[in-house]
Amino acid sequence: MEEKIKETIDKIRPMLQADGGDVEFVGFEDGVVKVRLKGACAGCPMSQMTIKNGIERLLKQKIPEIKSVERV
Repeated sequence: MEEKIKETIDKIRPMLQADGGDVEFVGFEDGVVKVRLKGACAGCPMSQMTIKNGIERLLKQKIPEIKSVERV
């Protein structure tokens, strides 16, 4: 499961890196993916939208077992 999550996150990373940010997979437990935003994304006021509308949406499409994505 974690490998599938990492592969999917790797598809998102270039878009974030283009804006000076990045995302790092931290863990997966009980259907919840934990990620850490880095660089410009870490302090961005739009980071919650990036997580919910970008990362979470794509992960749920690819891996139905995922319930949510949380920032740590």
